[in-house]
Amino acid sequence: MGERREVYDVVQAAGRLRVPVAAWRWAAGSGLVPAADAGPGQWSRAVVEAVDPEAVRAALRGPIGAGVAADRLTQALGVPLPPMRPRVTAAAIGHLVRASLLVYLGGEAEFPEVHPEQVAALARRRDLPALLDQHVPLGPDQAAVRLGVRGRDFDEVVGLGFVAPVGTVEIDFKRQGGVTSVPLYSARDIALLDVVRPWVDWRAVREARPGRRSPLACLTPVTPDTDRVLLAEVAGMARVGRAAVVHWRRCHADFPTPTAGTETRPEFERADVVAWLLANDKITLPAGAGQASLLVRGTGGATGRFRLDAPWLGLANDVEGSDQLSGWVADDSDADALAAMAAGYAGATLTRLTAPGAGPLAVLGDVRLTDRFRFGSGALRIMLEWPARLRGTTTRTGRGGVVRHGVPQTRTGEDCVCERRDCGGLDPVLRCPEHGAEIAPVLEWHAGGGLRCAQLTRGRAASA
Repeated sequence: MGERREVYDVVQAAGRLRVPVAAWRWAAGSGLVPAADAGPGQWSRAVVEAVDPEAVRAALRGPIGAGVAADRLTQALGVPLPPMRPRVTAAAIGHLVRASLLVYLGGEAEFPEVHPEQVAALARRRDLPALLDQHVPLGPDQAAVRLGVRGRDFDEVVGLGFVAPVGTVEIDFKRQGGVTSVPLYSARDIALLDVVRPWVDWRAVREARPGRRSPLACLTPVTPDTDRVLLAEVAGMARVGRAAVVHWRRCHADFPTPTAGTETRPEFERADVVAWLLANDKITLPAGAGQASLLVRGTGGATGRFRLDAPWLGLANDVEGSDQLSGWVADDSDADALAAMAAGYAGATLTRLTAPGAGPLAVLGDVRLTDRFRFGSGALRIMLEWPARLRGTTTRTGRGGVVRHGVPQTRTGEDCVCERRDCGGLDPVLRCPEHGAEIAPVLEWHAGGGLRCAQLTRGRAASA
């Protein structure tokens, strides 16, 4: 009779209990069995023999392949996929296993089998996008999608030295050239480009049309020896004043040491600064592209609620100018519905518009869908425009609508009891003998809190 085994690895432990190897791996990874006590991946005989084989066998419930797991995580990101978010690939499941977010149950290491319930739990996590950015590198095509630009623009990003490969993968293209080495890039580095290089007009890059020269082509490449930042640029990354950065440098012993410049104008390695800002929660990985919410009323009375991803809101400085709002729509049907509402003679009305970096706005009418185009990752981007003079604020109650009041076309009489606005406008009341019943043409309506209201206020102050 042979000597009894005292130490078991994964395969031997599964054989001892007569359960599938994948079942033992899942039991070990999920904590159903005690942690390895005889070395990495090895258990003592006492631990193995104390385990209930039926419990181990019942816990597995059938592993799923990397492709199926990737599809389920992709679906969890949203349908359709949010802009600037590539599909999760089968190779990504291998990276998530190596990051200990999923338990390896079998199959190829690059495309492992995993537990369906653990995949479902990962899909429910609100930080799933951030986890993917942190642990899953991207190929060039996926990286272009993550940045929201054309492939040629991402080539410019690499050529400028803004990002560098963090690894490679061998891909067999069969008849199209055989095995090729493809570079991989950190999704986190790509997501941080807007933050760590704020002087680049990323909106212009993302809106570059097919066939047009990249806006990045005019920039000067950087090298590890020249990619340095001053204190002012560090402040720009963290969106604080320069004095705050000076304070951090004085109070934190681990703040990066200058590598160039002078005592009064020190220069720091950008990579070192970014790492410090991340480690000290001075900057965070962008969670998404931001969203704008629109409540729209068409000329025929139809209403609708729409969402624009990665919005850009441009407000005119002149009452005779035009405001613009652009962003990605969820699907083509939303763009069609918006176009239909804005197609009438008077255009559409924005009952309420909320966008990042701006207070709630409303537009009295003449909102038009002036452009729709595809670029970058193939998403549909639209452009809305309207006369700036029609822009106003939403009501203080937050229920939507436009704050409007009248601007007297003649001097008001002594009997007027209407409430006065700072701009000289009036809120007519029914009991006013001058404006209560008939206000036209004595008063002209305009949006309060908007551009015109502000100009009238400045005009009254100047003449006072």
